[in-house]
Amino acid sequence: MLSPSLEDYLEEIYRFSLTLDIVRVTDISHRLNVALPSVTKALYKLRDQQYINYERYGEIRLTDKGRETGSYLVLRNQLLQEFLGLICSKCNFVAEAEAMEHYLSTATIDAIKTLVEFMKNNPSCQQAFEDFMFVKANKE
Repeated sequence: MLSPSLEDYLEEIYRFSLTLDIVRVTDISHRLNVALPSVTKALYKLRDQQYINYERYGEIRLTDKGRETGSYLVLRNQLLQEFLGLICSKCNFVAEAEAMEHYLSTATIDAIKTLVEFMKNNPSCQQAFEDFMFVKANKE
């Protein structure tokens, strides 16, 4: 089981791996705004749990387990951002999804996914909800 911090590292490594042939410690450090030694420490933990292959000063490569988990983490984040839009939340979707994602159970994530799929397949329900939210906002 990954800690929220290690999930963030793995998610970013996965995102980088989609566009870069080589992922480096400095890439992660800049993206997450953390010191290089902190990145290195996290990389060793991810390596020990077999999410990545990494040797000091070397390239970072995802294992099959790391690629699968990283993909899930990115999709989970995208799903939560989509959900926040669906419920007409007036927040920063990126920041809010980041705050939520580590603390929701798989069962809750699956329920959110089902709701999002339902609303996509039933636009009249989505429209009724948006109309309800509009009326509610104008009453306040």
